[in-house]
Amino acid sequence: MTDYKMKPVEGTYHFDGEMATKGFSFNKMCYSFNSEENRQAFRDDAEAYMEKYKLTEEQKQAVRDHNINRMLELGGSIYYMAKFAGIFGWNMQVIGGMQSGRTTEEFQAYLESQGRGKNNG
Repeated sequence: MTDYKMKPVEGTYHFDGEMATKGFSFNKMCYSFNSEENRQAFRDDAEAYMEKYKLTEEQKQAVRDHNINRMLELGGSIYYMAKFAGIFGWNMQVIGGMQSGRTTEEFQAYLESQGRGKNNG
C-alpha cells in the first residue's frame, strides 16, 4: 500500500498511480467525450462503446447504474468523470449529492448552510 504523506479524507478514494492504472480504460473512455460525436455514439449504444474501450464488467455495471462512487472506487478520475456526467446533464452539485448520499437539493442546501452555495458568491 502507498505510504501517504497526508492522510486521505475518510470516505474518499485516493487517486494515485495504482488507481490511475486500474481506471485507465474508463478514464480514456470518459476523455473521448470531449467530442460530441463520441458522446452521441455512447448515447446510441453504450454497451458497444464500453466494449470498444475494454471496460471491466465491474466498470460497465457502475456506468449502467450511474454509480459515481463505484466509478471512483474502480479507478475513475473525478476530472474525467465530469465529462461522463455531462452526457446526462449532471453538474458538480448533482455529483456532490451522489457522493455524499444526499439529493441534489439537500446537497445544495448543505452548501448554502456552509456559506458556499450559489447565493454566496
